[in-house]
Amino acid sequence: MMVGHALLAFALVALLGRAVGVDRERALLAGTVAGAFAAVPDADMVYAIVGVAHADFTGVFAVTNAFWSASTVVHRAMTHSLVVAPFAAVGFALWTVRGRWVQHARLAGTFLLGTLILVATVKHGLLGFVVMGAFALMGVGVALAVWWRTALRARETFALALFGLASHPWGDLFTGEPPAMLWPLDTVLFADIVTLAPDPTLHLLGAFALELLTVWLAVWVVLDASDEFRPTFDVRALAGVAYGGVAFLIPPPTLDVSYHFVFSILAVGTVAAAPDVFRARLLRSLRRLQREWDAARLFSAFLTGLAAVTLALAAYAVLYSLATLGSLGVYIG
Repeated sequence: MMVGHALLAFALVALLGRAVGVDRERALLAGTVAGAFAAVPDADMVYAIVGVAHADFTGVFAVTNAFWSASTVVHRAMTHSLVVAPFAAVGFALWTVRGRWVQHARLAGTFLLGTLILVATVKHGLLGFVVMGAFALMGVGVALAVWWRTALRARETFALALFGLASHPWGDLFTGEPPAMLWPLDTVLFADIVTLAPDPTLHLLGAFALELLTVWLAVWVVLDASDEFRPTFDVRALAGVAYGGVAFLIPPPTLDVSYHFVFSILAVGTVAAAPDVFRARLLRSLRRLQREWDAARLFSAFLTGLAAVTLALAAYAVLYSLATLGSLGVYIG
């Protein structure tokens, strides 16, 4: 979901910027910064390394199960808090201050982020220290990139960081456990996830569709703001329709067990996009061993793969729904 959070924040901020009259390049820059900060809360996944280290290496699914089981210990807790977000945003923004006060600002930012780490350590021990520490380090890394590569001011960075951090947990209301949005308070804002369908498989398909919708929205923003890229697709994307038959071959995926579905459907998009990637134009002579990828062709390859995955999801959802209704009809009869 990290990519989905980042793309959604990117698209919303870029669209808002364009709506209020910001020029295209600055709107895309603001969206990119917000998207980068929106990915920071998932730094808590660092704890999942513990699960991999203790996994029973009997197969790929054993490793992935261990990874996700360990991640749920702290995932969507302290780093996904709407209470933490404004303090963290100030701490990160202070690392982007320019001029003669830069050292003082960074010291203040370090103190503020250190306070968050201290609170997490007091509440959760070493686990809190590691997770909140990873969160702080990742956020500071994004802030330093903003300071080094952009001309954004600290107050602008604060606004973008706050939007990115605060927008992140809302997307997690459709998958897994609901985030602890008011940590370190014990108040529970959402006791359960938002259910898109009573059938667990249809719910997963709906959540996956929302992810794809987010990607398409980000693509539309890029296309709207670019004179270089045009929406082009290869007919190979239609191969995604054939994926629907997988509904009769694999166990129905759910939020608890979805690896076989996610890996296979993404493989469809990869296979559809691969020929365009390998045919990307060589702009340098082969004897000099220098290549430059044709950006337009690569973007077309990405769109072809994305379209293939979208068609695959639609075909799978239709055939699964028909199969489910058929089974229900047989049962009722």
